[in-house]
Amino acid sequence: MESNTATRREWAGLAVLALPTLLVSVDVFVLLLALPRLSQDLHASSIQQLWISDIYGFLLAGFLVTMGTLGDRIGRRRVLLAGASAFGAASVLAAYASSPATLIAARATLGVAGAALSPSTLALIGTMFRQPRQRATAIGVWMACFMSGAAIGPLAGGVMLAHFWWGSVFLLAVPTMALLLILGPVLLPEHRDAGARRLDLGSVALSLAAILPVVYGLAWCSCAGSDLCRNRCSTCGCSGTGASPRRWAA
Repeated sequence: MESNTATRREWAGLAVLALPTLLVSVDVFVLLLALPRLSQDLHASSIQQLWISDIYGFLLAGFLVTMGTLGDRIGRRRVLLAGASAFGAASVLAAYASSPATLIAARATLGVAGAALSPSTLALIGTMFRQPRQRATAIGVWMACFMSGAAIGPLAGGVMLAHFWWGSVFLLAVPTMALLLILGPVLLPEHRDAGARRLDLGSVALSLAAILPVVYGLAWCSCAGSDLCRNRCSTCGCSGTGASPRRWAA
């Protein structure tokens, strides 16, 4: 009879999973100190600064469920490694961005890639640790890494800014993702869910159509006052918000 007790390989795999979990959380807060300097260098407007700061978190939250479902269908390790590749590439793009638009696009890509990493790491922990007590310990380690990003992000950003240029705060993720791509295929098992639900891309589009126009409208209202165009953006977002529950209930 096969034992459910985790071996050294599973605990080593947990260490590999802990690093990207920490980085996904760190990237939410790492810009707190770098934003004034990069805004000055890139000549970013107040609206662009808001998008640089917030687009990562919006897309991270918006794609979590979708990426989790995708991992169930095509393989959790496959989605994890694809997310790591995209996260590393987008981090390099963000570090060397020459315009606010490029940095916003890079941060958006980081958000989608981060959404691929988070549910995959947690799902793989459930696959690797079958014994309830060991699984609880592993999830506790995962949660500690995720929560500690709020404290480590500003500190890491401050240290990097004290010695390097603002783009260096994004390069923290590159060696971590490279390590994950090297060790992941060796230490992490592949797993699919035979009963996985189908991808509902329409709901994802509705969610983004609800959130992003509202944020755009509110940002403009707070920074430059409101006008008809901006109010229409907010109204469009509210329409998407109303359509989403009707689609989910259908």
